[in-house]
Amino acid sequence: MLFKGKSRYLISILAILFILSGCGAKKSPVEKMYDVLENVVSKEKAFEEQQDPLVSLEKKEKEIYDQIIELGMKEYDQIVKLSDEAITLTDKRKNYMEKETQSLKESKQEFKKAADLKDQFDDPKLTKIANELYDIMMQRFQAHDELYKEYSDALKYDKELYMMFKNKNLPLEDLEVQVNKLNETYKKVYDANEKFNRLTEQYNEKKMLFYQKAGLKSNK
Repeated sequence: MLFKGKSRYLISILAILFILSGCGAKKSPVEKMYDVLENVVSKEKAFEEQQDPLVSLEKKEKEIYDQIIELGMKEYDQIVKLSDEAITLTDKRKNYMEKETQSLKESKQEFKKAADLKDQFDDPKLTKIANELYDIMMQRFQAHDELYKEYSDALKYDKELYMMFKNKNLPLEDLEVQVNKLNETYKKVYDANEKFNRLTEQYNEKKMLFYQKAGLKSNK
């Protein structure tokens, strides 16, 4: 009787485990893909939070630059003061850019999970959209890498320029060379930013198409 009682107890445990496993059924590839895409939005929240402060700092620095140009070397003390303020703003801009980049790195790590999911769908059309979505997003990450490089160069050249303004005996030719270098670099920054924004739009459009085709709805 003792052995028989234990058997009944074992069977009861197995039955409970079977029921629980049924309640916690594995998610489908579509549901897993949805989780990844929504988590990416959360990862990039910090990226979004850097945008307005960064633009604000850029405007302030531009105002200081214009003031320096208007003053001329006769107001040397004021130029030094303004240059130091501009250098401080440049450092702050770098910090925001680093936070922005870190956010995208975390986003990329999350999004890479989609690589194992994008070919698991039963619907060939959904698979096609998922693969296009993946390719666009990876291009977007690469575009931001390019933007980060160019923007970092621009920040470096900005600081060099403000240090040059603090030199009383600065040759005009050296200043012209530095300004031209900055203009060329900011042109690259602009182009890289345009590419990144374009790919961001394409990604969002493709993601919405994926959601529509899969019968999903974005929560974020």
